[in-house]
Amino acid sequence: MNKIYLDHAATTPLHPQAVEQMTTVMKEIYGNPSSIHAFGRQARHLLDRARTKIARTIHAKDNEIVFTSGGTEADNLAVIGTAIANRDKGKHVITSSIEHHAVLYACNFLEKEGFEVTYVQPDENGLIHVGEIEKALRDDTILVTIMFANNEVGTIQPISKIGSLLKDHQAYFHTDAVQAYGTEEIDVNDLHVDLLSASAHKINGPKGVGFLYIKNGTRMDSLFYGGEQELKRRPGTENLVSIAGFAEVASITSSRLEEKRQSYKQLKDKFLQALEDEKINFTVNGSMEESVPHILNISFPGTEVESLLVNFDLSGIAASSGSACTAGSIEPSHVLTAMFGSGSERTRNSIRFSFGLGNTGEQAVEAAEKIAEIVRRLTT
Repeated sequence: MNKIYLDHAATTPLHPQAVEQMTTVMKEIYGNPSSIHAFGRQARHLLDRARTKIARTIHAKDNEIVFTSGGTEADNLAVIGTAIANRDKGKHVITSSIEHHAVLYACNFLEKEGFEVTYVQPDENGLIHVGEIEKALRDDTILVTIMFANNEVGTIQPISKIGSLLKDHQAYFHTDAVQAYGTEEIDVNDLHVDLLSASAHKINGPKGVGFLYIKNGTRMDSLFYGGEQELKRRPGTENLVSIAGFAEVASITSSRLEEKRQSYKQLKDKFLQALEDEKINFTVNGSMEESVPHILNISFPGTEVESLLVNFDLSGIAASSGSACTAGSIEPSHVLTAMFGSGSERTRNSIRFSFGLGNTGEQAVEAAEKIAEIVRRLTT
């Protein structure tokens, strides 16, 4: 049985060049970047070089990149750290109801600390409208956090327009770009963002490492206490091996961005065409036009998520019901609930397919044919 991995939005296989770079670092560079001797200086040089590589991928300055343990920590540092540091200017935060739980739960924490959070609702395509942000904006708003691309349905948000809206406002602007980094062109200057989160394991890098872009001048409190690593924003000895792997794959991805986008788009199109050829009943959730190329969320009327995923797995197909962080949960997707309402059948019969490194057109067609067969069996 051929196994087909269509869950790249959850995590991705390591790029061979990242493996090679990480192996070299593990074997040859073991000094602490904070040490002043030759071993430490060698490690520091590698860390500085990695920071420069990452910064270039989003057109940031080197000293605006802080390495973290991943997207979740980056989101928490951005949301909680910025809000706490600026509470003297106001206690109002704006976000959306379809954010990743790393942002939503950080906002829940802020509410317990006396902050007020406005949760903007999406339309049926999962799009957050700039006008809704403008309506929610107040003089005491200190932070707006809206994701770049939704991790469940792939819809790309109007980040540049929101950034322009906030240019002359005191509120800092954060975007969770975990699902967009590596497929979308990102220039933090053009987007007018103050904070941006990304994660290595979504772009064929190692798990357990990410970064937070923090625009120079941004007021932020650290969440941890210890040494003065990572520009005094994030104490703790840096995960040099993973950072080196992240920088390697980030450079590769940045240099081949359009090629990667077109490849994933072709896989998505082949997959959809094969489903249509099989003449089964399905509906795409989210916008096909304003979407990242690798994510496809599909509703199969008359089915249930659990049965679909079990049968897909038995057929060798790996997919997801949405966010990887809630895998195994029987709770309906909070994203689809926000888009369609809690009573919608789509919250109970929708699957996320996501394409990436190693997938082929043949696999896309084979997976679609197997899925069609399973859907027919479950609906007859």
